[in-house]
Amino acid sequence: MKPIKVYISYGKKIIWWLFNFWRFKKLGTGSRFFNISKYTPKCISCGRNVFIWKHGRIEGISQYNKQTFNPHIVFNDNVTVQQNVHITCANTIVIGKNTAIAANVTITDIHHPYVDISIPIEFQDIEVNSVFIGEDCKIYNNVVILPGTKIGKHCTIGANSVVSGQYPDFCVVVGAPAKIIKRYNYGTKQWGKTNPDGSFINI
Repeated sequence: MKPIKVYISYGKKIIWWLFNFWRFKKLGTGSRFFNISKYTPKCISCGRNVFIWKHGRIEGISQYNKQTFNPHIVFNDNVTVQQNVHITCANTIVIGKNTAIAANVTITDIHHPYVDISIPIEFQDIEVNSVFIGEDCKIYNNVVILPGTKIGKHCTIGANSVVSGQYPDFCVVVGAPAKIIKRYNYGTKQWGKTNPDGSFINI
């Protein structure tokens, strides 16, 4: 029975890919979206073996008020995203290969300004700034990643963090606002505790 179940599962993947590949900007073999609530495939590029789980919203914003945009959301090879992800993009959001994103994560390159007090915030023109998440990262539950964020390779983002800014390769980032608490030390070849700016703490 087990081989039959494997063949059925593989067949479902192939059928889904054949039905959907033409709708995406790019859709690599082995990639699949599972019961996504809302998404705009024409704005999405997927590498190979990308898995996006249930109830997510992955949306490219092509127009807001009189502004027009050319959004591009990129999932590189072997990216996995758990349930309830919320991704909104008017510019560019890139997620590096082998990165795993846990449940209830928000990623956006859009900011709603509040400066003009004569216009409701939701009606003001949006500001956009691209987001980049490096390869081999782990993004834990309930993280919010804000416009302009750049996360390096092999980084861990702790649960419930609110992330904004630039973070180098091989670091652990936690908190709201998120700070670096640990980073790989190439000299000692070990992970060392850091100050919030990423400099190592001498113990």
